[in-house]
Amino acid sequence: MTTPHGLFPRLLALAFVPALLAVEASAQEWSRFRGPNGTGISATKTVPVRWTDADYNWKVALPGGGHSSPVLWGNRIFLQVAEARDVVVVCLDEKDGRVLWKKAYPHGEYALHKFSSFASGTCALDAERVYFTRQDGRSMFLCALTQGGEPVWERALGGFESQHGGGHSPMVYGELVILANDQDREGAIVAVERKTGKPVWSIPRQGGNADYSVPCVLEQPGRPPVLVFNSNEDGISGVDPVAGKVVWSTVPKALTMRSISSPVVAAGLTYASCGSGGGGNYVIAVEPPVGGTGRAEVKYSIRKSMPYVPTPIAFGGLVFLWSDGGIVTCIDPVSGTQKWQERAGGNTFSSPVCVDGKLYGIADTGKVTVIAAADTYQVLATNELGELARATPAVANGKIYFRTVGQLFSLGGKP
Repeated sequence: MTTPHGLFPRLLALAFVPALLAVEASAQEWSRFRGPNGTGISATKTVPVRWTDADYNWKVALPGGGHSSPVLWGNRIFLQVAEARDVVVVCLDEKDGRVLWKKAYPHGEYALHKFSSFASGTCALDAERVYFTRQDGRSMFLCALTQGGEPVWERALGGFESQHGGGHSPMVYGELVILANDQDREGAIVAVERKTGKPVWSIPRQGGNADYSVPCVLEQPGRPPVLVFNSNEDGISGVDPVAGKVVWSTVPKALTMRSISSPVVAAGLTYASCGSGGGGNYVIAVEPPVGGTGRAEVKYSIRKSMPYVPTPIAFGGLVFLWSDGGIVTCIDPVSGTQKWQERAGGNTFSSPVCVDGKLYGIADTGKVTVIAAADTYQVLATNELGELARATPAVANGKIYFRTVGQLFSLGGKP
Protein backbone atom coordinates (compact mmCIF):
# COMPACT_ATOMS: atom_id res chain seq x y z
CA MET A 1 0.00 0.00 0.00
CA THR A 2 1.22 3.48 -0.79
CA THR A 3 -0.20 6.74 0.54
CA PRO A 4 0.91 10.04 -0.99
CA HIS A 5 2.59 12.44 1.44
CA GLY A 6 0.37 15.16 2.89
CA LEU A 7 -2.95 13.33 2.65
CA PHE A 8 -3.25 12.16 6.26
CA PRO A 9 -5.45 15.11 7.34
CA ARG A 10 -7.88 14.15 4.60
CA LEU A 11 -7.74 10.53 5.70
CA LEU A 12 -8.70 11.55 9.21
CA ALA A 13 -11.68 13.40 7.80
CA LEU A 14 -12.87 10.13 6.29
CA ALA A 15 -13.70 8.91 9.79
CA PHE A 16 -17.01 10.68 9.18
CA VAL A 17 -17.74 8.62 6.06
CA PRO A 18 -20.73 6.67 7.51
CA ALA A 19 -22.57 9.92 8.20
CA LEU A 20 -21.79 11.17 4.70
CA LEU A 21 -23.00 7.93 3.17
CA ALA A 22 -26.29 8.24 5.05
CA VAL A 23 -26.80 11.74 3.64
CA GLU A 24 -26.04 10.58 0.09
CA ALA A 25 -28.27 7.51 0.37
CA SER A 26 -31.25 9.76 1.15
CA ALA A 27 -30.58 11.82 -1.99
CA GLN A 28 -30.59 9.09 -4.61
CA GLU A 29 -31.48 5.48 -5.29
CA TRP A 30 -29.23 4.02 -7.95
CA SER A 31 -25.81 5.68 -8.19
CA ARG A 32 -23.53 2.73 -8.99
CA PHE A 33 -23.59 -0.78 -10.48
CA ARG A 34 -26.52 -2.64 -8.85
CA GLY A 35 -27.65 0.38 -6.85
CA PRO A 36 -27.16 1.12 -3.14
CA ASN A 37 -24.05 -0.78 -1.97
CA GLY A 38 -24.38 -3.10 -4.95
CA THR A 39 -27.25 -5.03 -3.35
CA GLY A 40 -29.56 -4.83 -6.36
CA ILE A 41 -32.52 -4.29 -4.01
CA SER A 42 -35.34 -1.73 -4.15
CA ALA A 43 -38.43 -1.51 -1.95
CA THR A 44 -40.46 0.45 -4.51
CA LYS A 45 -43.95 -0.91 -5.06
CA THR A 46 -44.80 0.75 -8.36
CA VAL A 47 -43.00 -1.57 -10.81
CA PRO A 48 -45.38 -4.00 -12.54
CA VAL A 49 -44.80 -7.75 -12.72
CA ARG A 50 -46.39 -8.15 -16.14
CA TRP A 51 -46.55 -5.55 -18.91
CA THR A 52 -46.94 -4.83 -22.62
CA ASP A 53 -45.39 -2.19 -24.89
CA ALA A 54 -48.26 0.13 -24.04
CA ASP A 55 -47.21 0.19 -20.39
CA TYR A 56 -43.77 1.75 -20.93
CA ASN A 57 -43.42 5.38 -19.87
CA TRP A 58 -41.07 5.70 -22.82
CA LYS A 59 -38.72 3.65 -24.99
CA VAL A 60 -35.87 5.41 -26.79
CA ALA A 61 -33.11 4.44 -29.19
CA LEU A 62 -29.66 5.08 -27.76
CA PRO A 63 -27.00 6.88 -29.85
CA GLY A 64 -24.85 3.73 -29.94
CA GLY A 65 -24.66 0.14 -28.74
CA GLY A 66 -23.19 -1.43 -25.63
CA HIS A 67 -23.86 -3.12 -22.31
CA SER A 68 -23.12 -0.36 -19.76
CA SER A 69 -25.81 -0.48 -17.05
CA PRO A 70 -27.83 2.69 -16.39
CA VAL A 71 -27.41 4.68 -13.17
CA LEU A 72 -29.52 7.59 -11.91
CA TRP A 73 -29.32 10.68 -9.75
CA GLY A 74 -32.52 12.69 -9.45
CA ASN A 75 -33.95 13.18 -12.94
CA ARG A 76 -30.79 12.25 -14.87
CA ILE A 77 -29.79 8.86 -16.27
CA PHE A 78 -26.17 8.07 -17.18
CA LEU A 79 -24.69 5.24 -19.24
CA GLN A 80 -22.06 4.58 -21.89
CA VAL A 81 -22.45 3.65 -25.55
CA ALA A 82 -20.01 2.73 -28.30
CA GLU A 83 -20.39 5.03 -31.30
CA ALA A 84 -18.13 4.66 -34.37
CA ARG A 85 -14.58 4.65 -32.88
CA ASP A 86 -15.58 6.36 -29.63
CA VAL A 87 -16.90 5.40 -26.24
CA VAL A 88 -19.51 7.97 -25.26
CA VAL A 89 -20.89 8.97 -21.86
CA VAL A 90 -24.56 9.81 -22.34
CA CYS A 91 -26.89 11.73 -20.02
CA LEU A 92 -30.64 11.33 -20.58
CA ASP A 93 -33.66 13.02 -19.05
CA GLU A 94 -35.47 10.60 -16.76
CA LYS A 95 -38.84 12.10 -17.62
CA ASP A 96 -38.84 11.37 -21.35
CA GLY A 97 -35.54 9.66 -22.27
CA ARG A 98 -34.23 12.49 -24.45
CA VAL A 99 -30.46 12.93 -24.62
CA LEU A 100 -29.33 15.95 -22.59
CA TRP A 101 -25.64 15.70 -23.52
CA LYS A 102 -22.94 13.34 -24.80
CA LYS A 103 -19.20 13.27 -24.17
CA ALA A 104 -17.07 11.17 -26.54
CA TYR A 105 -13.59 9.70 -26.09
CA PRO A 106 -11.61 7.59 -28.58
CA HIS A 107 -11.29 3.99 -27.42
CA GLY A 108 -8.46 2.96 -29.75
CA GLU A 109 -7.78 -0.69 -30.44
CA TYR A 110 -7.63 -3.46 -27.83
CA ALA A 111 -8.71 -7.06 -27.42
CA LEU A 112 -12.41 -7.50 -26.74
CA HIS A 113 -14.41 -10.55 -25.73
CA LYS A 114 -16.94 -11.56 -28.39
CA PHE A 115 -19.83 -11.05 -25.93
CA SER A 116 -18.61 -7.68 -24.65
CA SER A 117 -18.44 -4.17 -26.13
CA PHE A 118 -16.33 -1.02 -25.94
CA ALA A 119 -19.06 0.36 -23.66
CA SER A 120 -19.42 -2.20 -20.86
CA GLY A 121 -18.39 -0.28 -17.73
CA THR A 122 -21.00 1.27 -15.43
CA CYS A 123 -20.69 4.85 -14.18
CA ALA A 124 -20.81 5.92 -10.51
CA LEU A 125 -22.44 9.14 -9.28
CA ASP A 126 -22.60 11.67 -6.50
CA ALA A 127 -24.69 14.83 -6.28
CA GLU A 128 -22.26 16.78 -8.51
CA ARG A 129 -20.34 14.42 -10.78
CA VAL A 130 -20.32 11.26 -12.87
CA TYR A 131 -17.27 8.95 -12.61
CA PHE A 132 -16.27 6.30 -15.12
CA THR A 133 -13.37 4.36 -16.60
CA ARG A 134 -12.33 4.45 -20.21
CA GLN A 135 -9.63 2.86 -22.32
CA ASP A 136 -7.62 4.31 -25.16
CA GLY A 137 -5.85 1.35 -26.68
CA ARG A 138 -3.93 -0.30 -23.86
CA SER A 139 -4.13 2.66 -21.46
CA MET A 140 -6.72 2.95 -18.67
CA PHE A 141 -8.17 6.21 -17.33
CA LEU A 142 -10.45 7.09 -14.40
CA CYS A 143 -12.44 10.21 -15.22
CA ALA A 144 -14.96 12.67 -13.79
CA LEU A 145 -17.47 14.95 -15.49
CA THR A 146 -19.96 17.30 -13.93
CA GLN A 147 -23.55 16.12 -14.15
CA GLY A 148 -23.84 18.80 -16.81
CA GLY A 149 -21.16 17.09 -18.93
CA GLU A 150 -18.16 19.35 -18.28
CA PRO A 151 -14.74 17.71 -17.69
CA VAL A 152 -13.52 17.89 -14.06
CA TRP A 153 -10.47 15.63 -13.92
CA GLU A 154 -8.87 12.61 -15.56
CA ARG A 155 -6.43 10.23 -13.84
CA ALA A 156 -4.17 8.06 -16.01
CA LEU A 157 -3.87 4.60 -14.43
CA GLY A 158 -1.17 3.29 -16.77
CA GLY A 159 -1.20 0.29 -19.03
CA PHE A 160 -4.03 -2.21 -19.12
CA GLU A 161 -4.04 -5.76 -20.44
CA SER A 162 -6.92 -8.21 -20.65
CA GLN A 163 -8.01 -10.74 -23.23
CA HIS A 164 -11.61 -9.71 -22.41
CA GLY A 165 -11.18 -5.94 -22.80
CA GLY A 166 -12.51 -3.19 -20.51
CA GLY A 167 -15.60 -3.02 -18.34
CA HIS A 168 -14.33 -1.88 -14.93
CA SER A 169 -16.75 0.16 -12.82
CA PRO A 170 -15.87 2.54 -9.95
CA MET A 171 -17.74 3.25 -6.73
CA VAL A 172 -18.00 6.35 -4.54
CA TYR A 173 -17.23 6.07 -0.83
CA GLY A 174 -17.34 9.28 1.20
CA GLU A 175 -14.82 11.66 -0.37
CA LEU A 176 -13.22 8.89 -2.45
CA VAL A 177 -13.72 7.30 -5.84
CA ILE A 178 -12.47 3.71 -5.66
CA LEU A 179 -11.64 1.32 -8.47
CA ALA A 180 -10.38 -2.26 -8.49
CA ASN A 181 -8.04 -2.13 -11.49
CA ASP A 182 -7.52 -5.89 -11.70
CA GLN A 183 -6.04 -7.05 -14.99
CA ASP A 184 -3.86 -9.67 -16.67
CA ARG A 185 -0.76 -7.72 -15.64
CA GLU A 186 -0.11 -6.33 -12.15
CA GLY A 187 -2.77 -3.78 -11.20
CA ALA A 188 -3.97 -1.98 -8.10
CA ILE A 189 -6.97 -0.96 -6.04
CA VAL A 190 -6.86 2.82 -6.33
CA ALA A 191 -8.59 5.56 -4.32
CA VAL A 192 -8.65 9.16 -5.50
CA GLU A 193 -10.28 12.32 -4.20
CA ARG A 194 -13.66 12.62 -5.84
CA LYS A 195 -13.41 16.41 -6.22
CA THR A 196 -9.91 16.57 -7.70
CA GLY A 197 -8.86 13.07 -8.82
CA LYS A 198 -5.71 13.35 -6.71
CA PRO A 199 -4.42 9.93 -5.52
CA VAL A 200 -5.08 9.07 -1.88
CA TRP A 201 -3.94 5.44 -1.62
CA SER A 202 -3.12 2.42 -3.76
CA ILE A 203 -2.95 -1.30 -2.98
CA PRO A 204 -0.99 -3.50 -5.43
CA ARG A 205 -2.80 -6.43 -7.05
CA GLN A 206 -1.25 -9.50 -8.62
CA GLY A 207 -1.46 -10.11 -12.34
CA GLY A 208 -3.13 -13.17 -13.84
CA ASN A 209 -6.77 -12.97 -14.88
CA ALA A 210 -8.49 -9.61 -15.24
CA ASP A 211 -11.34 -9.45 -12.69
CA TYR A 212 -14.31 -7.10 -13.09
CA SER A 213 -15.87 -7.19 -9.62
CA VAL A 214 -17.19 -3.95 -8.07
CA PRO A 215 -16.63 -3.72 -4.28
CA CYS A 216 -19.28 -3.35 -1.59
CA VAL A 217 -19.21 -2.01 1.96
CA LEU A 218 -19.31 -4.49 4.86
CA GLU A 219 -20.54 -3.05 8.15
CA GLN A 220 -20.44 -5.14 11.31
CA PRO A 221 -21.38 -4.08 14.85
CA GLY A 222 -18.49 -2.58 16.78
CA ARG A 223 -16.10 -2.56 13.81
CA PRO A 224 -15.14 0.08 11.26
CA PRO A 225 -16.62 -0.42 7.78
CA VAL A 226 -14.48 -2.28 5.26
CA LEU A 227 -14.66 -2.55 1.48
CA VAL A 228 -14.92 -6.11 0.15
CA PHE A 229 -13.11 -7.02 -3.09
CA ASN A 230 -13.25 -10.25 -5.13
CA SER A 231 -10.21 -11.41 -7.09
CA ASN A 232 -8.90 -14.63 -8.58
CA GLU A 233 -5.28 -13.99 -7.62
CA ASP A 234 -5.68 -12.07 -4.34
CA GLY A 235 -8.72 -13.83 -2.90
CA ILE A 236 -11.56 -12.09 -1.05
CA SER A 237 -10.23 -9.08 0.83
CA GLY A 238 -11.52 -6.56 3.36
CA VAL A 239 -9.90 -3.14 2.93
CA ASP A 240 -9.87 -0.29 5.45
CA PRO A 241 -10.98 2.68 3.29
CA VAL A 242 -9.42 5.24 5.63
CA ALA A 243 -5.93 3.74 5.89
CA GLY A 244 -5.99 2.12 2.47
CA LYS A 245 -4.77 -1.27 3.63
CA VAL A 246 -5.97 -4.87 3.57
CA VAL A 247 -7.18 -5.80 7.08
CA TRP A 248 -8.38 -9.33 6.31
CA SER A 249 -8.23 -11.75 3.41
CA THR A 250 -8.79 -15.33 2.41
CA VAL A 251 -5.83 -17.30 1.15
CA PRO A 252 -4.76 -16.22 -2.36
CA LYS A 253 -6.64 -18.01 -5.13
CA ALA A 254 -9.57 -18.91 -2.90
CA LEU A 255 -11.26 -18.33 -6.25
CA THR A 256 -9.39 -20.43 -8.80
CA MET A 257 -10.82 -18.67 -11.86
CA ARG A 258 -11.75 -15.16 -12.98
CA SER A 259 -14.24 -13.21 -10.83
CA ILE A 260 -16.67 -11.01 -12.74
CA SER A 261 -19.62 -10.89 -10.34
CA SER A 262 -19.55 -8.48 -7.40
CA PRO A 263 -19.61 -9.35 -3.68
CA VAL A 264 -22.81 -9.34 -1.63
CA VAL A 265 -23.29 -9.71 2.12
CA ALA A 266 -25.75 -11.96 3.98
CA ALA A 267 -25.84 -13.48 7.47
CA GLY A 268 -22.39 -12.09 8.28
CA LEU A 269 -20.86 -13.78 5.23
CA THR A 270 -19.71 -12.35 1.91
CA TYR A 271 -20.40 -14.20 -1.33
CA ALA A 272 -18.13 -14.38 -4.35
CA SER A 273 -18.23 -16.37 -7.57
CA CYS A 274 -15.78 -17.30 -10.28
CA GLY A 275 -15.81 -19.20 -13.51
CA SER A 276 -14.87 -19.40 -17.16
CA GLY A 277 -16.47 -19.68 -20.56
CA GLY A 278 -15.75 -23.40 -20.35
CA GLY A 279 -17.70 -23.89 -17.11
CA GLY A 280 -16.67 -24.98 -13.64
CA ASN A 281 -18.35 -21.95 -12.08
CA TYR A 282 -18.78 -21.93 -8.31
CA VAL A 283 -19.71 -19.68 -5.38
CA ILE A 284 -17.96 -19.40 -2.01
CA ALA A 285 -19.24 -17.98 1.27
CA VAL A 286 -16.52 -16.19 3.25
CA GLU A 287 -16.59 -15.42 6.97
CA PRO A 288 -14.47 -12.43 8.02
CA PRO A 289 -12.18 -13.08 11.01
CA VAL A 290 -13.77 -12.72 14.46
CA GLY A 291 -11.42 -9.93 15.51
CA GLY A 292 -11.86 -8.04 12.26
CA THR A 293 -8.28 -8.60 11.05
CA GLY A 294 -6.26 -11.54 9.76
CA ARG A 295 -7.32 -14.59 7.78
CA ALA A 296 -10.90 -14.99 6.55
CA GLU A 297 -12.37 -18.48 6.28
CA VAL A 298 -14.25 -20.02 3.39
CA LYS A 299 -17.25 -21.52 5.19
CA TYR A 300 -18.65 -23.45 2.22
CA SER A 301 -18.80 -23.57 -1.56
CA ILE A 302 -21.60 -24.40 -3.99
CA ARG A 303 -20.71 -25.88 -7.36
CA LYS A 304 -23.81 -27.05 -9.21
CA SER A 305 -25.18 -24.62 -11.84
CA MET A 306 -23.63 -21.51 -10.28
CA PRO A 307 -23.19 -18.02 -11.78
CA TYR A 308 -20.02 -16.72 -13.38
CA VAL A 309 -21.11 -13.26 -14.60
CA PRO A 310 -24.40 -12.49 -12.75
CA THR A 311 -24.08 -11.15 -9.17
CA PRO A 312 -26.13 -12.87 -6.42
CA ILE A 313 -29.04 -11.32 -4.53
CA ALA A 314 -29.44 -11.51 -0.73
CA PHE A 315 -33.01 -10.82 0.38
CA GLY A 316 -35.39 -11.91 3.13
CA GLY A 317 -32.92 -14.20 4.87
CA LEU A 318 -32.17 -16.03 1.62
CA VAL A 319 -29.54 -15.84 -1.14
CA PHE A 320 -30.52 -16.22 -4.79
CA LEU A 321 -27.96 -17.33 -7.38
CA TRP A 322 -28.96 -16.73 -11.01
CA SER A 323 -26.58 -18.64 -13.28
CA ASP A 324 -25.32 -17.70 -16.73
CA GLY A 325 -27.35 -20.64 -18.07
CA GLY A 326 -30.60 -19.33 -16.59
CA ILE A 327 -30.76 -21.73 -13.63
CA VAL A 328 -31.83 -20.03 -10.38
CA THR A 329 -30.86 -21.44 -6.97
CA CYS A 330 -32.17 -20.36 -3.57
CA ILE A 331 -30.05 -21.16 -0.49
CA ASP A 332 -30.03 -20.63 3.24
CA PRO A 333 -27.04 -18.28 3.67
CA VAL A 334 -26.03 -19.61 7.09
CA SER A 335 -25.61 -23.25 6.06
CA GLY A 336 -25.58 -23.07 2.26
CA THR A 337 -28.45 -25.57 2.19
CA GLN A 338 -30.38 -25.50 -1.06
CA LYS A 339 -34.05 -24.52 -0.81
CA TRP A 340 -34.74 -24.94 -4.51
CA GLN A 341 -33.06 -24.92 -7.90
CA GLU A 342 -35.07 -24.35 -11.08
CA ARG A 343 -34.50 -23.42 -14.71
CA ALA A 344 -35.80 -19.94 -15.58
CA GLY A 345 -34.31 -20.34 -19.04
CA GLY A 346 -32.06 -18.37 -21.36
CA ASN A 347 -28.37 -17.52 -21.27
CA THR A 348 -27.82 -14.58 -18.91
CA PHE A 349 -25.14 -11.88 -18.61
CA SER A 350 -27.27 -9.34 -16.72
CA SER A 351 -27.41 -9.47 -12.91
CA PRO A 352 -30.87 -9.81 -11.34
CA VAL A 353 -32.46 -7.08 -9.24
CA CYS A 354 -35.03 -7.49 -6.47
CA VAL A 355 -37.99 -5.11 -6.48
CA ASP A 356 -40.57 -5.33 -3.69
CA GLY A 357 -39.68 -8.96 -3.00
CA LYS A 358 -39.61 -10.01 -6.65
CA LEU A 359 -36.57 -11.00 -8.73
CA TYR A 360 -36.26 -9.53 -12.23
CA GLY A 361 -33.77 -11.46 -14.36
CA ILE A 362 -32.99 -10.73 -18.01
CA ALA A 363 -31.92 -13.39 -20.49
CA ASP A 364 -29.59 -12.56 -23.37
CA THR A 365 -32.58 -12.60 -25.75
CA GLY A 366 -34.32 -9.82 -23.80
CA LYS A 367 -36.75 -12.09 -21.96
CA VAL A 368 -37.46 -10.75 -18.46
CA THR A 369 -38.47 -13.44 -15.97
CA VAL A 370 -40.05 -12.30 -12.69
CA ILE A 371 -39.73 -14.76 -9.80
CA ALA A 372 -40.90 -14.50 -6.19
CA ALA A 373 -37.93 -13.93 -3.86
CA ALA A 374 -39.12 -16.68 -1.54
CA ASP A 375 -38.19 -20.12 -0.26
CA THR A 376 -40.49 -21.76 -2.80
CA TYR A 377 -40.12 -21.34 -6.57
CA GLN A 378 -42.82 -19.29 -8.24
CA VAL A 379 -42.59 -17.66 -11.68
CA LEU A 380 -44.86 -14.61 -11.59
CA ALA A 381 -44.49 -13.51 -15.21
CA THR A 382 -42.32 -13.45 -18.32
CA ASN A 383 -41.99 -10.37 -20.51
CA GLU A 384 -40.09 -9.53 -23.70
CA LEU A 385 -37.85 -6.52 -24.38
CA GLY A 386 -37.40 -7.69 -27.96
CA GLU A 387 -33.65 -7.14 -28.29
CA LEU A 388 -30.27 -8.45 -27.09
CA ALA A 389 -29.85 -7.42 -23.44
CA ARG A 390 -26.73 -7.80 -21.27
CA ALA A 391 -26.97 -4.78 -18.95
CA THR A 392 -28.30 -4.84 -15.38
CA PRO A 393 -31.47 -2.78 -14.84
CA ALA A 394 -31.69 0.26 -12.55
CA VAL A 395 -34.54 0.98 -10.14
CA ALA A 396 -35.23 4.56 -9.02
CA ASN A 397 -38.05 7.10 -8.79
CA GLY A 398 -40.49 4.21 -8.43
CA LYS A 399 -39.53 2.90 -11.88
CA ILE A 400 -37.33 0.26 -13.46
CA TYR A 401 -35.04 1.08 -16.40
CA PHE A 402 -34.05 -1.68 -18.80
CA ARG A 403 -31.13 -1.20 -21.17
CA THR A 404 -30.86 -3.43 -24.24
CA VAL A 405 -27.94 -3.23 -26.65
CA GLY A 406 -29.51 -0.27 -28.44
CA GLN A 407 -32.48 0.98 -26.40
CA LEU A 408 -33.48 2.24 -22.97
CA PHE A 409 -36.91 1.56 -21.45
CA SER A 410 -38.71 3.25 -18.52
CA LEU A 411 -41.46 1.27 -16.79
CA GLY A 412 -43.57 1.78 -13.67
CA GLY A 413 -44.03 4.62 -11.24
CA LYS A 414 -47.81 4.51 -11.36
CA PRO A 415 -49.80 3.55 -8.24
